[in-house]
Amino acid sequence: MDENMAWWLFKLLLSLCLMWFCMYMGMKVLDILWFRPKKLEEHFAKQGIRGPPYRFFLGSVREMVGLMVEASSKPMVPQTSHNIFPRVLAFYHYWKKIYGSMVLIWFGPTPRLAISDPEMIREIFLSRSECFDRYESHPLVRQLEGDGLVSLHGEKWAHHRKVLTPAFYMDNLKLLVPFVAKTVADVAKKWTAMSASAEAGEVEIDLAEWFQVVTEDAITRMVFGSSYEHGKAVFKLQTQLMSFAAEAFRKVFIPGYRFIPTKRNRQSWMLDREIRKSLQSLIARRQEEDSVDVKDPDQNSVRDLLGLMINSSLNYKCASTGGNSPMITIDDMVEECKTFFFAGKQTTSNLLTWSSVLLAMHPDWQERARQEVLQVCGPTELPSKEHLPKLKTIGMILSETLRLYPPAVATIRRAKDDVELGGYMIPRDTELLIPILAVHHDTQLWGPDASQFNPSRFENGAARAARHPLAYIPFGLGARMCIGQNLAILEAKITLAILLQRFTLRLSPSYIHAPTVLMLLYPQYGAPVIFRPIEPPRPSDPVVQ
Repeated sequence: MDENMAWWLFKLLLSLCLMWFCMYMGMKVLDILWFRPKKLEEHFAKQGIRGPPYRFFLGSVREMVGLMVEASSKPMVPQTSHNIFPRVLAFYHYWKKIYGSMVLIWFGPTPRLAISDPEMIREIFLSRSECFDRYESHPLVRQLEGDGLVSLHGEKWAHHRKVLTPAFYMDNLKLLVPFVAKTVADVAKKWTAMSASAEAGEVEIDLAEWFQVVTEDAITRMVFGSSYEHGKAVFKLQTQLMSFAAEAFRKVFIPGYRFIPTKRNRQSWMLDREIRKSLQSLIARRQEEDSVDVKDPDQNSVRDLLGLMINSSLNYKCASTGGNSPMITIDDMVEECKTFFFAGKQTTSNLLTWSSVLLAMHPDWQERARQEVLQVCGPTELPSKEHLPKLKTIGMILSETLRLYPPAVATIRRAKDDVELGGYMIPRDTELLIPILAVHHDTQLWGPDASQFNPSRFENGAARAARHPLAYIPFGLGARMCIGQNLAILEAKITLAILLQRFTLRLSPSYIHAPTVLMLLYPQYGAPVIFRPIEPPRPSDPVVQ
């Protein structure tokens, strides 16, 4: 065989291989984007589970986005309505009426089952939680929230949770009360001064911005403790990074776009590097202090998250075998700091914003809560750890706020293997969407007044507020329930108590009631509320008892 013939045969063989490879890959792609989704659609249909028809590549996304955009284009009518389910989760509200409460939605070629039945939710989060895993967040959210407790899995998640949990014991959280109270009192003084210089004797505040100050201070102390001042500087950088991510999150997600060196992306990368470098430097200083046994002279100091992680790391190194648990590295500590700043700051400021808006909308409950604060704390004394358990009306108001306006309107789990759930066969990798907002607004669970603001429904506790004990899940459920929920409630109670002592609240004429979702539930056009200072009692005035 001559050289030309051999070369020709080689090219022919190569061409056949390429053709086979292209056909194989084409069939594989076609299977992923068409045949498999259609088989799954048929599998679910045989079990009576239906939804909008699967469309090649896009699934139900186009219809879903269209329903959401249309709903968010108009504000709530009337302005005091709390029936926000049709607006905030428009796609599920619309499809639920057509297909029932269990709806098959296609997120591209991935099946996503929307489930709002409390018994099935119990299985997913409690009795069969080992069969389901947490859903991976949007890449931009992951950049912000870090690879901390929120996104960890398996043994590493369990170890981090065990190490960090003592920081959130109530005895430890109560040590934060004076610091949070002082921060809120300082904010209240600024508002009083602003109102004094105003012609009407009152001040209009966009709460969504101001409450960031309160929550940022508390979460910085919780994360960094004795390194508070250094931590505050780091978290200022994180705040800038959050604004970049929020802006990008509003735009259409293009896979890989975050890797393109645009001006915004370069700024975001630079901030992320600076945050990481600053946190690593701060952690190194704390490790050095702990290694030479330098103790905080204040024996009542808060057990902060960074200190707990450093102690765990030092104990691991000192142990002869290192134990069975994975060591918490410096990179792990950096990610946890990012996680708690993002989650702790945003969730609590969100709760404070909506609870204040609701108090402004409902002056009867506002006055009822104010009278309770005056009876417990008096007209001028800052709330103490002894006062907090007595502020039951404020507790009920916060619970009702979290029911009507939960920070996270939905959560997602993924089936790790083929599993039976509620009598249905769920294939591996099926995503399960739990629409928390829909569960909280379900008239079958909460009665005909489900969309009304009625804090008294929580008079006997959350477990008895609805017709099913799992109808109320604002912080999630099971082992992965939000570790910081007690801190959020503590901050919110202190903040509302101090504001009610000092101000009356009413909605600004410019307020537009338009709840919408951007990572969390937030007011689309801001939350302007008018604060009018309450005249302090003169020495001769009787104190309300």
